[in-house]
Amino acid sequence: MEVRVRVERYADQGRCVGHVDGQVVFVRFALPGELVDVLLDEPHDRRDRFRTGEVVRVLEPSPDRVDPVWPLAGPLAWGGGLGGADLVHVNLSGQLAWKADVIAQQMERLGGVRTPIPIDRPEGDLARSGLNWRTRIDLVADGQGRPSMRRRASHDRVPLTTMPLATRDLLDLADRYGIWEGGFRPGSRIRLAVPAAEGGAGDDFAILEDGHVRQGVPRVREEVAVGVRTYSYRVDASGFWQVHCQAPSLLVSAVLSQAGPSAGRDRPPVVWDLYSGSGLFTLPLADRATTPRRVLAVEGSARAVRDARRNLEAAGLSDVCLRQGDVGRILAKGLPRRLARPDLVLLDPPRAGAKAAVCGQIAQAGAGRIIYVACDPTSLARDTRTLSDLGYRLDWIHAYDIYPMTHHVETIAVFTRTRESR
Repeated sequence: MEVRVRVERYADQGRCVGHVDGQVVFVRFALPGELVDVLLDEPHDRRDRFRTGEVVRVLEPSPDRVDPVWPLAGPLAWGGGLGGADLVHVNLSGQLAWKADVIAQQMERLGGVRTPIPIDRPEGDLARSGLNWRTRIDLVADGQGRPSMRRRASHDRVPLTTMPLATRDLLDLADRYGIWEGGFRPGSRIRLAVPAAEGGAGDDFAILEDGHVRQGVPRVREEVAVGVRTYSYRVDASGFWQVHCQAPSLLVSAVLSQAGPSAGRDRPPVVWDLYSGSGLFTLPLADRATTPRRVLAVEGSARAVRDARRNLEAAGLSDVCLRQGDVGRILAKGLPRRLARPDLVLLDPPRAGAKAAVCGQIAQAGAGRIIYVACDPTSLARDTRTLSDLGYRLDWIHAYDIYPMTHHVETIAVFTRTRESR
């Protein structure tokens, strides 16, 4: 069923909002102000408060609209539907405006904070036209063993011959090993991981099939430059790492600039790094800490904790306290007295956010300052409301578009304790 919609505003998840017969419609591949024809998703007779659909024709385009630079990721009606790049129809400045607007909406609606959202993109993205930034890609082998992606609203798997969001080094590697030609087990999960290294990947890369190394190495080396300092990491090629080639350096630099000085106190400050992964933030935070270091890192993945321990030991920072397990449970068990009262908490939770229980534990511990690295604006906004109720004030917020061509965005927010929690 097709309907004609005047698009009103941005929404989350890469959609925009319009109305048809008084009912809200969330539209994919639209832009505010446009007049578009939309194919509604089935079932057509649903009685929910809202409908969803996708653009099939644009009658009055926005100035921010461009032809999809990766047509396979565009609307189904235009031969696309692969996903993975749901803002591929928006110019780069329009993508920044979209993401800043969505964060501001969520912060006001759910967080109770009305504030403009400054947003930046990594240096180099403009010159690359928002492409060639992913150091890792994940695909699935189709029935003939070729790397593929599933087309939305179907069971069809579309074999790929390239992946425009991948870095040049990754694409060169794929060509070198004939990845696009296939040869994988049908249905197997394929990952290519190529660190963002100057001079190409060399032998430091991984081609994985169902988590097993097919070519390359199981743990790749990542280097994160922050000013004149460079931090080295070895991370599991199948695990989590920021996928934008410049994101690790950008985010670590931003966090350190907001962390404040680590010296000049009557005692070394206590730092918590919660949801610490392979130690992306743990290592530079510990490196800056005065001795004896009072740094705690907590992470759920045993694999990531092993990587973090190796990374810290290699940097001469083995006195960091690493705990593996659920963050809330670890904090509830109690900590050594020297670590129990944090001055600074770095939060980098998964998409669901830290949630009320962990926020409460942080407040109960008396944390004076919280730096929150968020990959989801909705979760950040909910946790902002919780932290506000617990006696924290939002002092600083900044967004970083480290996922061009997609609706995803990273936001860093800083909270300062203003009163005792109730």
